[in-house]
Amino acid sequence: MKKRILEVKQMRTSFKTSKGVVEAIRGVDLHVDEGEILGIVGESGSGKSVTMKSVMGLLPSYAKIESEGIIYKDVNLTELSEKELQKYRGKEMAMIFQDPMTAMNPLRKVGYHLVQVIQRYKKCSKAEAEKIGIEMLTQVGIPTPEARMKQYPHEFSGGMRQRALIAMALSCEPSLLIADEPTTALHVTIQAQILELLKKLHDERNMSIVIISHDMGVMANMCDRIAVMYGGII
Repeated sequence: MKKRILEVKQMRTSFKTSKGVVEAIRGVDLHVDEGEILGIVGESGSGKSVTMKSVMGLLPSYAKIESEGIIYKDVNLTELSEKELQKYRGKEMAMIFQDPMTAMNPLRKVGYHLVQVIQRYKKCSKAEAEKIGIEMLTQVGIPTPEARMKQYPHEFSGGMRQRALIAMALSCEPSLLIADEPTTALHVTIQAQILELLKKLHDERNMSIVIISHDMGVMANMCDRIAVMYGGII
């Protein structure tokens, strides 16, 4: 029997707005096993991204998250302080965000973003972080990685930016990777390459992956299990 890496029990997420409280997630139960690929599928606004951002603790201050438990490797994340949670976020659980166009600072080079993430979690020198960054870009299939480290995000194509985000997410060797609409706004051939890359990395590292999408075709080809969301519930 596979070991359970993440278990979410009766999670509710609400937002305070000028017109009152909006309940976005209304009692979600889900789990992810070690080495499993779970798909979360549903229409826009059904609560897919908010669910996983709630798990990661990445919502704004006006959001309220309530749960009977968000258990990651036997640790209840709801009982941790923000500082303690930061030890898990990025290092143990990493997230690839939805829009590769806006996920990086356009005024900073791609290498800067990689080095910042690697140094934060690996406590290494800048030179060591740059070396790891080059290795990660190579792993995700970006050619001439040394030169690419010195380029700005706008000099990358959409597919290459998505690969760079995957490299950033994987640079700290997380056990759980959350991919939020990883193929949005990409050409269909590039979509296939990104999904193939995620599958390859999953097989090589036995990493657990949660893929968020509204594309059932993507889910059918990638996932071991699928959770369908509608109106904030599964």
